[in-house]
Amino acid sequence: MKVAISGSTGLIGTALIDWFSKNNFEISRLVRTPSFHDHRYPCIQWNPHNQQIEKSALENLDVIIHLAGENVASGRWTDEKKEAIRKSRVEGTTFLSEVIASLKNPPKVFFCASAIGYYGYTLPPSDIRLTEEDPSGHGFLASVAEEWEKATEKVEARGVRTIHMRFGVVLSPNGGALKRMLPIFKMGLGGRVGSGEQIMSWISIYDIPRIIYHILKHEELSGPINFTAPNPVSNKEFVKTLGHILRRPTLFPLPAFVAKLLMGEMAEELLLGGATVLPRKLQESGYHFLHPTLESALRDML
Repeated sequence: MKVAISGSTGLIGTALIDWFSKNNFEISRLVRTPSFHDHRYPCIQWNPHNQQIEKSALENLDVIIHLAGENVASGRWTDEKKEAIRKSRVEGTTFLSEVIASLKNPPKVFFCASAIGYYGYTLPPSDIRLTEEDPSGHGFLASVAEEWEKATEKVEARGVRTIHMRFGVVLSPNGGALKRMLPIFKMGLGGRVGSGEQIMSWISIYDIPRIIYHILKHEELSGPINFTAPNPVSNKEFVKTLGHILRRPTLFPLPAFVAKLLMGEMAEELLLGGATVLPRKLQESGYHFLHPTLESALRDML
């Protein structure tokens, strides 16, 4: 099976390339840097900002997985940062969708990254449980995710099976939130954020390629799919579990007002708010999670 991946140097892209290469997929990388080369895999040049791409290299692929986008947690959300986040997702996806729709032999499946931010966030306490059937919520990330998913309209109209991968918090020792937290927790300086009651819907990095493979085999699956484990946890429970596995105390909370002072709007959406998002489509289609619980995931990783 021939697969092309954008955002292939990121946390998820790296994991996909590693898993797919071990399972005999033919991999190509969509790259934006002309000087980037990989002797193991063909590189397809593209520049969504300038609307340039090696279109012929996309012909006759089986699958395209689109992950590229500005990191939402890489800096304070200034107006410029928010616009960069929106543009990198909406404009890049719109351009790629238009190109795919114009191919003579488009891929059978188009996977496009999205996020559970689509559902918005709630401040604790909240017992709302969300699935793929629920509408978009409020907040900056919700508005971006809604636009992001609409940007695939042309490729969907072409008849290509399109999957919106609504990622929860991706847990990996190699990057993302967990990697940033580990040094603090290993020193025994970790603790809950705010009240600690906000819900964290997470997914193990090791489940992601397996979920994509499961979706490829189940042709009835399309549209939005929640990439979240079936057992979300509160921030308080996450902190307690991580401290237990590392054998470190977790006695140093980050007060909500300090988080807001340091991070502004980003703190409320990413740290102080949350959502209980469940993987209904995956479970109903028979997917068995490698890591259904937080403790199993963290023990395997750490």
